[in-house]
Amino acid sequence: MKKLSIIKSFRGKIFLACLFTFMLASCRLNEKVYDFVSPEEVGDSDAAADKWALGAYNELSLMFRFSEFPAVLEYDCDYTTGPSWAFGELGAGNFQGNSKQTDPLWTYSYVLIRRANRAIANIDKMTKANATYKQNVIGEMYFLKAFSYFLLVRAYGDVPIFKKAVDDGENLFQPRQPIKDVYAHIIDLATQAKDMMYTNAKATPGRATAGAAAALLAKVYATIGSASMASGQVIVRGGKPFDLVSNVQVRTLPSPITFQKKRVKGYESFDSKAYYKLAMDMAAEVIKGTYGSYKLANFNEMWTITGKNINEHIFSVQGYMGDADLGNHLTRDFAGLMANNQITTGMWYGLRDHWYKLFEPQDLRITDGVTHRWSRSFDFANHIGTFYPNNDEYRKKALGYDEQTGVDGDGKPIIVHHPAVAPYNDGLNYGSGTDANYIAFLNKFAYPSDRTKDQSDVNYPFLRFADIKLIYAEAANEYNGGPTSDALTALNDVRLRSNATAKKLAGDGNVGSLVAFRSAVLEERAMELALEGDRRWDLIRWGIYLDVMNSIQGNDEVGVTKVRAERNLLYPLPISEVSTNTAIQGNNPGWN
Repeated sequence: MKKLSIIKSFRGKIFLACLFTFMLASCRLNEKVYDFVSPEEVGDSDAAADKWALGAYNELSLMFRFSEFPAVLEYDCDYTTGPSWAFGELGAGNFQGNSKQTDPLWTYSYVLIRRANRAIANIDKMTKANATYKQNVIGEMYFLKAFSYFLLVRAYGDVPIFKKAVDDGENLFQPRQPIKDVYAHIIDLATQAKDMMYTNAKATPGRATAGAAAALLAKVYATIGSASMASGQVIVRGGKPFDLVSNVQVRTLPSPITFQKKRVKGYESFDSKAYYKLAMDMAAEVIKGTYGSYKLANFNEMWTITGKNINEHIFSVQGYMGDADLGNHLTRDFAGLMANNQITTGMWYGLRDHWYKLFEPQDLRITDGVTHRWSRSFDFANHIGTFYPNNDEYRKKALGYDEQTGVDGDGKPIIVHHPAVAPYNDGLNYGSGTDANYIAFLNKFAYPSDRTKDQSDVNYPFLRFADIKLIYAEAANEYNGGPTSDALTALNDVRLRSNATAKKLAGDGNVGSLVAFRSAVLEERAMELALEGDRRWDLIRWGIYLDVMNSIQGNDEVGVTKVRAERNLLYPLPISEVSTNTAIQGNNPGWN
């Protein structure tokens, strides 16, 4: 399978008009030019167009180089958790406490926009490149720009727009543009891109496609639709994570809590129903194959090395094994590096017990998608293993149990001992606990080509077909004032793939009302898209982020604080941007 191997061949060479050293003062680019390679030397051909484009794609992988991504997208939500030292200020809601955790979302997004702008300007001048291929590559750059602005507008609200690069004449100091204008720009870019790019049947795996642009549009429309809705109810299962009984933590079941949605500031001018109609129609186009062939993959295939670019994955950031720049730490951080049946380092971030308890016991997303047995290197040396979750099912599997099967002729109980089962019968002494070492660690990033090495080659999924199915279900429900049979089918397609029970519109546990179906889709997104950078933004766009977070009533099960205030609705702009950009006056509310 041909991957983005071209990226590696050009890494360390020039992708841009000249070789620039990126001086990120003002959290943007001040460029120092070196006379190595000029635009003329890059050439005028399909391959030259690729050089420019792959310079932009390279930035996507660089976003993950130091684990700033997906942290800045993922760690501030109700279900994600881990040790407090690893979550840091970001996980505690102090977004300005450590600028290295939050600023990269701004910085990298604008670097990506700049690289895409430079690529567009130089590719557009080419006369010898194939016209169709040239159009496709420019469409890819439009997509990368739209994608970057979508990351930015959700996180910061009003943001500057750069329609061309500074070195092509754009003013370095751009003012923030209103949310509605940023979305208009995103929609324009993505709309053009979907009609310019190849479908996934023709595109190089790992590159953006027409389907990626269409999927992004559907997600943008659904975001606007929910954020602009004036009122409504949403049911979320959560609440207080545990009770203290005689100073012992007794964990609770997540409780259904009805929250009153609020319209998100900056979205007042949008027509919610109109945008849900757009989301429904665009998601339907992706589902029926207008922009490429996509389908839900077999659950046990889609996260493997062979499955990472199959047509479940609409757009993913590519990783390269052992590469200092283009590899990532996803395996280390979420699944752990492993050798000789032990975790040697990592496996720090995961999901809370309340997330795990959302699932039915037979759901593959917890039976196969969660790690249930491990031993860290310092425990392995002492013949100690860990099992999760600490419930009756897994205690029996890991520890064995005695079962009374009757009584003998003397009336004495007949006891049958059931020993521990594989993989817990490996000679280790198993136990479980309640601190950050005992949470739901997912297997999504556990399948690199070599799990002993950092800088892995797993991909990070930004747009997945399951996401589009759930967007369609949500949008059809909201547009039609309640669930349709097609909306139910889209929701159940995702559930049935994972061996979950189909939802029903009538009968026990039905989701036949507008609010019940809305809540079921939001919960399904939390289960299906866990650790894929969606949960915070789903809560934000529904206007329930503050209420959901504060319903946890302080710290979660392992001590991560979930208390949030109004200022947490938006990330702060980097201090250096506010202090040097003369067109920006002040920061987001509540931040210095």
